[in-house]
Amino acid sequence: MQLAANIMKSKKLHSIFILCYFLLITSISAQTKLLTLDDAVMAARKGLVPAKAEQLQWIHKTSEFYYINKDSGVELLVTGTPESKSLVELFSLYKFNQLLKENQLDTVATFPTLTWTDKEHFYFKNSNRYIQCERNSGKMNVLLDIQEKEVENSDYNASTNALAYTISNNLWIQKGSVKKQITFDQDAAILNGQKVHREEFGITKGTFWSTKGNLLAFYRMDQTMVTDYPIYQLEEQPAKVKMVKYPMAGSKSHHVTIGIYDQAIDKTIFLKTGEPAEQYLTNIAWSNDEKQIFVAVLNRDQNHLKLNSYDAKTGELLTTLFEEKEEKYVQPLHPIVFNKDGSAFIWQSRRDGFNHLYLYSKNGKLIKQLSKGNWEVTEFLGFDLSEQKVNFIANSEKPINRDIYSVQISSGKINRLSKGEGVHKAMMDVSGSFFIDEFSGPGIPRQISVVNASGKNLKTLLSANDPLKEYLPVSREIYTIKNENGDDLYCRIIKPAMFDSTKSYPVIVYVYGGPGISLITNNWLAGSDLWMMYIAQRGYVIFTLENRGTPLRGKTFEQATFQKLGTIEMQDQLAGIKHIMKLSYIDKNRMGIYGWSYGGYMSINMMTRNPGIFRAAVAGGPVIDWSFYEVMYTERYMDTPETNPVGYSQSNLLNYVEDLKGKMMLIHGTSDDVVVWQHSLMYLKKAVQKNVQVDYFVYPGHEHNVTGRDRAHLLTKVSEYFFQNLK
Repeated sequence: MQLAANIMKSKKLHSIFILCYFLLITSISAQTKLLTLDDAVMAARKGLVPAKAEQLQWIHKTSEFYYINKDSGVELLVTGTPESKSLVELFSLYKFNQLLKENQLDTVATFPTLTWTDKEHFYFKNSNRYIQCERNSGKMNVLLDIQEKEVENSDYNASTNALAYTISNNLWIQKGSVKKQITFDQDAAILNGQKVHREEFGITKGTFWSTKGNLLAFYRMDQTMVTDYPIYQLEEQPAKVKMVKYPMAGSKSHHVTIGIYDQAIDKTIFLKTGEPAEQYLTNIAWSNDEKQIFVAVLNRDQNHLKLNSYDAKTGELLTTLFEEKEEKYVQPLHPIVFNKDGSAFIWQSRRDGFNHLYLYSKNGKLIKQLSKGNWEVTEFLGFDLSEQKVNFIANSEKPINRDIYSVQISSGKINRLSKGEGVHKAMMDVSGSFFIDEFSGPGIPRQISVVNASGKNLKTLLSANDPLKEYLPVSREIYTIKNENGDDLYCRIIKPAMFDSTKSYPVIVYVYGGPGISLITNNWLAGSDLWMMYIAQRGYVIFTLENRGTPLRGKTFEQATFQKLGTIEMQDQLAGIKHIMKLSYIDKNRMGIYGWSYGGYMSINMMTRNPGIFRAAVAGGPVIDWSFYEVMYTERYMDTPETNPVGYSQSNLLNYVEDLKGKMMLIHGTSDDVVVWQHSLMYLKKAVQKNVQVDYFVYPGHEHNVTGRDRAHLLTKVSEYFFQNLK
């Protein structure tokens, strides 16, 4: 019996040992998975992005929130309040589909985008119909049924149940079953109700409903004077040419006007925005009483702005509330925001060197500057209910952070409401007393909380797990170095998996370097992507530096590149190269550089104006000659080729082709209408003339970015190029 017991005990211990060994091996294996390029491209589909609360928003004009909850594996539409202990389930996806069937509507694979019009009702789009749903009963009714298939640029106004949309180049409105054509331009080069000025100046749409929905302002863009540009349709047999309007720097630009359609009297008037016709009309905003419309009018030189008020009935200019002039450029990105009674508004400006909030009376008298300091407001959230405070997001702690703040209007006292160092996004409820705070920081993929106006966490809605916990980890560090001027330049270095400081590693510099985009943020992945992790897992260091010319560091830092794109950025990037070449674990003989768009420009710029540093480069969608790029962007930073010939010549990469040393591949989409294909083709031609060898690859039919499944092909092409040339 004792022998049998000992045998059983021995077997049990052996089983425990085997189990522990299996768990250990499984654990080690689970932490050594390698990303594939398919993982990097299809991250969301493969569950490699942090969980989120989909469609999370405050219900219109309430302190109740809603979102799509997938915690149980079943989609549920839930609501809650800051004070409630539990969530309220409104509909499961199954129940929602049952309601759709009962109303003879199309069922859905996931909840459509919901928009709440009040506490009891929301609407959504189902095929070509707008449907209203009552939250308690689930009763549904059709608000609008759009029969036309060619509808684009839809803009629905729930107050009047009216939809503005475009068919081809003209604007229509449908209210109930009544459809009305608003514009009648026969020339396809004249566009109504669409985005203008190539989406610069914060422009994202072409129609603007008034406060109560009775009037509709819209852009009319006359491009008849702009040169046609060919975009090749290579899928046709034979290939065809689609002509687009592409105004290049220094050439004729389009003319924009603003119409206002009055539904009550079926009449359209146009604002008398005056001459010259080549100016920019931006940041459209309505007064609370619908009597006035406000437009930021910017001259073509982009150094003189007027905030104008116009009579919404006659189109007459009422007054210029204020003007802003700059030696280099003004870049208005945000329309004015009125308080509740319309007596005052907020304007964002960089007039003191950093983007801050200014409070004005409705007549344009400056009441006070609300925020101030060597940091930037990145988003205005709104007034609180009492209108004694305003709330905003800023990077006052560090340029790479984002935090939630409130400022007392009377005293100017600023309070930080968010906790935890990293990046906070916020949505404010109607009262300004509660915020939904979405936070990501080092080691924190995503946390979503409801906080009060004192910053106290009232409720945690989501704390996402690390979706990459089973993959071989790489380290990401953010720090600063100094340039020759003594400026702090933010850097990010991603070290290889199982990093060994005694070894020597190849390095790829990933660069953008241009205005408007920051690559380094203090969030979960430090602003990097999964392709960089894929590369680092295979033994490469990835280095990125934010040079002068990039945003959110103040006007002086950003405008340092004015009239000389590529030169100041290059100096700062060289400071970064000098820094990494001193690191003991960097192989100075195996260095590469990669970027897209402005980053493609910078990759060639660094490769040819500093020959011998890099062994290999990849430049995607690169600008080559700034005189071939669009008017609005280029002239802001470079003026015109006529007024700045030296700057254009110095920045022209065709002038440095013969200086290329090492391997370089250019990549371009053949249908690119942002950085047109001609740029890289010009570079190829010059390389042939100079007997310089470059590698080249095109993506037929792709525009400025290679998207979809083809992106895996792109990243494979880029990765293998470095693997081959940085051996």
